[in-house]
Amino acid sequence: MAGGADRQPAARTMLEQLLRGRDQTYEEAAADFDTIARSIGERASITPRHLRRLASGERESTNPTTRRVLQQMFDASASMLLGPPQPHGKSGLVPPDALQADITIPRVLSIDNAKELVVMAADRARQFTILAGQSMVNDVAIEQLYEDVRQLAIDYPRTPLPAILGRLVELQDLAFTILEGRNSPSHARQVYFLAGITSGLLAKASHDMADSRSAAVQARSAFVCAEQADHNGLRAWVRGLQALVAYWAGRPKESLRYAQSGTEFAATGSTAAIWLPVSEARAWAVLGNADDARSALTRAEDAWDGAGRDELDEIGGICTFGRTRQLYYSADTLAWLPSEMEEAERYAIQAVQAYQDDTGPEWAFGDQAGSHADLAVARIFRGEIAGAAEALAPVIALPSGQRNNGIVASAQRVRDALVKAPPSRDSSQLQDEIEMFSRIPVASITK
Repeated sequence: MAGGADRQPAARTMLEQLLRGRDQTYEEAAADFDTIARSIGERASITPRHLRRLASGERESTNPTTRRVLQQMFDASASMLLGPPQPHGKSGLVPPDALQADITIPRVLSIDNAKELVVMAADRARQFTILAGQSMVNDVAIEQLYEDVRQLAIDYPRTPLPAILGRLVELQDLAFTILEGRNSPSHARQVYFLAGITSGLLAKASHDMADSRSAAVQARSAFVCAEQADHNGLRAWVRGLQALVAYWAGRPKESLRYAQSGTEFAATGSTAAIWLPVSEARAWAVLGNADDARSALTRAEDAWDGAGRDELDEIGGICTFGRTRQLYYSADTLAWLPSEMEEAERYAIQAVQAYQDDTGPEWAFGDQAGSHADLAVARIFRGEIAGAAEALAPVIALPSGQRNNGIVASAQRVRDALVKAPPSRDSSQLQDEIEMFSRIPVASITK
């Protein structure tokens, strides 16, 4: 039996510990596994012998499908289940009456539990951050991990978050599980690099869900990975993400510090050398310092002369910074400064035009929406309310799954500009549309 007499030997894994708590035979537990797999649409089955070997610790790994079903079955990650048993009463051990909780990570995530998943991922990142450094994966496994990370980095700016969040959390868990095992130094560095990217993507995901606490946890985990990999490009990229999160959270001084502290790491040559100063420019602009904002934009432009392409840039997608994003960041900077509205409009028009091609490698629905919002702000300052409404129309039309934290904040920035403009019927109507749009962001429909 999976459970049994009181005088049994000590459980060897958390899985064996939990199975004993159910007082089932392995045949009964395997049947439950098959039933749960069917209920969540997974093509998976397990034999009593296989389950017994997993529970006894004879097998330390299994395939992703089996891991997802086990997680659903026991409400705990596969790495925890196959790890050592936990003391009774310790936080993290699921009580027997809670084993049927409806938590899983399907390939395409239902938006209803996305918020909970972001928090769960942050908890996993925190656990890893604490255990990092207590560290055998082969070249083929690393190559597959690299391809998975690369695809998610490319998909992230182009795909609604609920469609990819499950894959991202699963990939981070896989990378952490590898690192918590035994690896050669060269392999460990490569996996730390890839784990840093997945944690960075989850920092962005947490931010997009308006969960700044989880975003900070994931970003710290990403920087731990960059340190372990000793990779300056990754260090610089993570600082850029931290500057981005702080900017949208309304903490411009913190954003400024992150952008400036990342500059030393970008000196070795990557497009982060452009991203960091334009991020600095946005922070200066929020603080009302037009001179320093302008200076930072100039430094970003000058940085193109010496910018190279590192491993992050080769991955592409959200891991690199191109000319189109620079146009958007420049418009976003200048739209904070009343004296620079003519220039802000010029940059915003260029960015809007550049983002019209949704097949281009730099296309990102979030930055495209931000460019439209910046154009609307500039037009409001020039008294063109109808033109502002036209500029913002594509943003207002976005489906709820794409209304991430940054996009909603950009729309509300347009609303704030309207409040300061002379009142009119058109202005009132546009404010109402923004209010309706902001009521159903990604984060709110998960609550």
